[in-house]
Amino acid sequence: MSFQVMIPWEQRNRRRTLRDRIATRLALTAGYVLARQPARRLRRIMERLSRGARPATRAETQAAVDSVLSASLPMHGLKACLPRSVSVALRCRLRGTWPTWCTGVSRSLPPAAHAWVEADGEPVGEGDGDRGEFAFVKMLVVAPRDERTYGTARTRS
Repeated sequence: MSFQVMIPWEQRNRRRTLRDRIATRLALTAGYVLARQPARRLRRIMERLSRGARPATRAETQAAVDSVLSASLPMHGLKACLPRSVSVALRCRLRGTWPTWCTGVSRSLPPAAHAWVEADGEPVGEGDGDRGEFAFVKMLVVAPRDERTYGTARTRS
């Protein structure tokens, strides 16, 4: 199973603003740090960060993926899916949105772990968008949480 993660040189976004570059670097740095955390802690942190954000559209999520991949060559590696997906989610969060952040394992043998982001129920930045080739079982999912829906205020009795 292969995914095209590398952005061709002529398609890289080299004309990003300074503000966008700084925000992307901040998300990349935090993504590397968070990816080293245990799964339980990482999930709690990601859930906390997703609060109050509106769901990211496919275009917003793709822009964040392109920004992260354009800023860091190591993010193109096959074993960089966890820091890449965390960085993309954080980059979206800096814009006030949140994609659905997922981790899972492959359905085929040998089992392989993977992390990715979704928008509108489809993986973003995972190849040509062919859902049939993208065969992973979701294990951890952090979807956008609207505090008005879930309610964070506690009432005293």
